[in-house]
Order: sequence, then C-alpha cells, then structure tokens
Amino acid sequence: MLRHLPKFSDPQILVGTDTLDDAGVYRVRDDLAIVQTADYFAPVVDDAYSFGAIAAANAISDAYAMGARPVTALNLVGFPRSEVPLEVLFEILRGGAEKCAEAGVSIIGGHSIDDHEPKYGLAVMALVHPDRMVTNAGARPGDRLVLTKPLGMGIITTGIRGQKVSAEVIAEATAIMSTLNRAACEAMLQVEVHAATDVTGYGLLGHLHEMLAASGMAAAVSVAQVPVLPAAWELAAQGVKSGGAGRTERFLADQVTWAEGVTRDAQIVLLDAETSGGLLVAVPAERETALLEALAQRSVATRAVVGEIREGPPGRVEVTA
Repeated sequence: MLRHLPKFSDPQILVGTDTLDDAGVYRVRDDLAIVQTADYFAPVVDDAYSFGAIAAANAISDAYAMGARPVTALNLVGFPRSEVPLEVLFEILRGGAEKCAEAGVSIIGGHSIDDHEPKYGLAVMALVHPDRMVTNAGARPGDRLVLTKPLGMGIITTGIRGQKVSAEVIAEATAIMSTLNRAACEAMLQVEVHAATDVTGYGLLGHLHEMLAASGMAAAVSVAQVPVLPAAWELAAQGVKSGGAGRTERFLADQVTWAEGVTRDAQIVLLDAETSGGLLVAVPAERETALLEALAQRSVATRAVVGEIREGPPGRVEVTA
C-alpha cells in the first residue's frame, strides 16, 4: 500500500522511506542533520509509570539506532478520560518525562485525543553529523551481528495480559524495556560499525530482514547464541506468543530458512514482537572484540554475537539451532 503514496525527492533527505530505516534524516548543513521518528502504543504492563517509561525509551531508541543524539520530544497521547482517572494519565506522563530527562531529552509539547484505549509515546527529534550517522543499509559480508538486549518481551507482555507471569518476571522485563539504548549507541559509534537497527515490533528476524534487504545481503543466525529471558521460553512452551509474531512469520515465509533442529518454540521467540528491545549491530569481524569491550565498559549487560552477514539473496536469513 505505501508504495503507492507520493515519493519525496528533496536532495536534503539523507534517509527516507526507501530502506525502512528506524528514522528519517534531513540535512540542514554539511555538518548537521535532523533525525525524526515517532512511536506510541497501548500499555504493555499494568503499572502506569512503568508504561510511560517503557514507551519513552522505545521511541527514543530509534534515534540511538541511527547513531544520533536525541534532544527534544513531543508527547503523543490517547486516553479515555471519561473511563479512567486522570491520575493514571499523570503517572504515564511522569514515567515518560523522567525517562526523557535521563536521556537528556526535553519534552516541548505534544498532542492528546480522547481514545477508548490508552496509548502513549513520543515524536522525537535528534541530531547527527551526516558523516557519523548509522543506517540499516551498510552491512557487509563477514560482519558479525551483535545484539544488546535479550529477546522475549512480546511473549512476556502477552503473558502479563493472560495473568501467567510472576511479579519477579514483570519487574525484570520492565527494567530491560525501560533501559535506554544510549550506552549501546555510544559503543557502536566509538567502534564505527557498518549498520544498526533496534529490535522492536517486527522481532529480531523482521528487523534483520529489513537490514539485509537495505544492504543487499543475507545472514545466518544461531538460536544457541541468541539471548532470551528464561520466562519467555517457559511461556512459549505453553503456547503463549505475541500477536505480532504471527504477522511477521507470514511476512517472512519466503525469507527465512529454518534448519533442522530449530524448534517451534525457538521460531516463535525469534519472531517475537519485542518492545523497546536492544540494538542489532553489524560490525566488521576485526572490530567485534572492540565493540564487545566498548559495550562492557559502558555496563551494557547483554552483548551477544548472534550471527553474521553473508552474500546471498537480499533479505534472506538462515536460522540454525
């Protein structure tokens, strides 16, 4: 459907819609470009403050995936004011505001509508030097794929709605989803990686496919190397999966090859619709160690080499056990 919309050919657009990147980039000077993105969604946890913080971290993450410094944001709000106390909205906005403050982002306005289901997120503006921005289109053969947060958030938040998740697991998942990707961004800029994206609604494989299609590359991923929260494996074994996982699976039906030994649970986990996931970074093999060290120096807890870029049909992924 989107391919039938008008195309914009302004030469100052450095990143538009063609590569399905994380954000748009517009050059204003030879040494400065504006990065713009927006994201919002319905609650993924029951606590209003935590939901606000998670939604803000998720929206800001698109800027970090581009190697940019987020500076301002606008609140995007849908709220059923006649059905839910306004105190709940206050807590959502407080969570978002405090997460933005942590990121050094100033909220300078926003927009709200009366909506039957609460929704919250941000429109984010960031800054980047045109020569320093990172896109999803630069992956090269031999690059290692490094992931900076564990998978399983979509499965766990689906389990929360079904009251199948303990308070301890909710707290762990909340902490991961509300963690900014700023430190991971700083590490990848220090090392000068080839490409990056963040892992959100299309899951690990969906976002990897977009990177590969934009780069004209293929890739291999090993399930054994992918970090996953233990609770997600337990829920997957019970048949719990996010709604987005099914849509991504149908979309990637001709793009993913599952090797013998890859279980159905593993397929669901790799397709899981993540919320505020980590960065997926394509780094040259000779700089893999440097990236892992840079992530460790910045206390990024998850720093897993999950696969590699290969020559092959653009967008194709082979998943091994």
